[in-house]
Amino acid sequence: MKVSRSKTEYMCVNEREGSGTVRLQGEEVKKVQEFKYLGSTVQSNGECGKEVKKRVQAGWNGWRKVSGVLCDRKISARIKGKVYRTVVRPAMLYGLETVSLRKRQGSELEVAELKMLRFSLGVTRLDRIRNEYIRRTAHVGRLGDKVREARLRWFGHVQRRESEYIGRRMLDMELPGRRQRGRPKRRKMKETIEPGGKPRAQTSSIIIKLTH
Repeated sequence: MKVSRSKTEYMCVNEREGSGTVRLQGEEVKKVQEFKYLGSTVQSNGECGKEVKKRVQAGWNGWRKVSGVLCDRKISARIKGKVYRTVVRPAMLYGLETVSLRKRQGSELEVAELKMLRFSLGVTRLDRIRNEYIRRTAHVGRLGDKVREARLRWFGHVQRRESEYIGRRMLDMELPGRRQRGRPKRRKMKETIEPGGKPRAQTSSIIIKLTH
């Protein structure tokens, strides 16, 4: 395998202070604050705000492609909901099973989805129709629940792999050192399996059975 020096870039995650440069055969490698990996945007500060905005934009792009169907008054709400779940929602959910979302970012996704559903059903906020009724009419569940289902499915997939699998080793890894000052960031494992209040070993076995 040959590595192109001119195309190679590197990124430091949660860098506390300016580090030295990286050189490849005497040539300095470009340092970036974000890059795209498998269609998802990774940021050097560990945040996911830009990725969430791109997911929202991808959802709107998908919605516009099928807006002729979704905004047709002759088509039933059930069919519109099915088209939405098939075309639009996958674009919004892509890659989010491995992202720790803040409440504000989760709300951003929910707001975008409800706007699409309201446009599809021909109603506005002025009609004072509750979000739950909109979802029931279109037969579309909460997006946050779907994100959590995807996380549990992904977690079960990783846990079924052999113990030497790098993804499983990374989940169980404890990093040395002390964390930075300030409020701790949301942890992936805590967000995925702890809300039920069960010990991790017990919860892991349940998830493996449910997702197998």
